[in-house]
Amino acid sequence: MSITLSATGALPGATGPAPAGADPEARRAAREFEAVFLTQVVEEMMSTVDIGSFGGGEAEDMWRGILAQSVADEIAAQGRTGIAQSVEGTIAAYRGGMRNGDGQ
Repeated sequence: MSITLSATGALPGATGPAPAGADPEARRAAREFEAVFLTQVVEEMMSTVDIGSFGGGEAEDMWRGILAQSVADEIAAQGRTGIAQSVEGTIAAYRGGMRNGDGQ
């Protein structure tokens, strides 16, 4: 699978920053979801790459987990994947449907 970034570094279809009137709670939840998802992706990528020997064992596994989380947090903070924006838009659409009586 190949992913091509646009000239701005964003994935095609990424919506960019949320509108000014966006719900801050939805924005926070969406950003947290993105960070958790990206942590899992980075951990999986790191499991297939030899990054050197740190003595092995539980300490190395813990270090890899912390590194994966830090890398994922940095990626999420850039807001370029479009994941948080998509989740935030879905939350807004769901809440809008609930307000209009469309949701159950």
